[in-house]
Amino acid sequence: MSDDATGQHRVVSHLARLLEVRNMSLVQLAALSGITVANLSVLKNGRARAIRFSTLTAVCDVLQCQPGDLLEVLATPGPDVGDDRAGR
Repeated sequence: MSDDATGQHRVVSHLARLLEVRNMSLVQLAALSGITVANLSVLKNGRARAIRFSTLTAVCDVLQCQPGDLLEVLATPGPDVGDDRAGR
């Protein structure tokens, strides 16, 4: 299962940062990509549970980036340093 113990996924979107660096608004990205502002907003604000490859491709084409620039999978929390069960 890819969700953590709280039911939250570990994939984070860096769309806000990419837009800021490019001095581009969500509305501009929507117009250039053909993706609705509502769908881009969900992605930008971290509320997306899934993304279509066609959406990912369109956003990356407009922003001239790779999927890894847009999305990141956070590491799973490791065992506590003082936990004597670590390494077993």
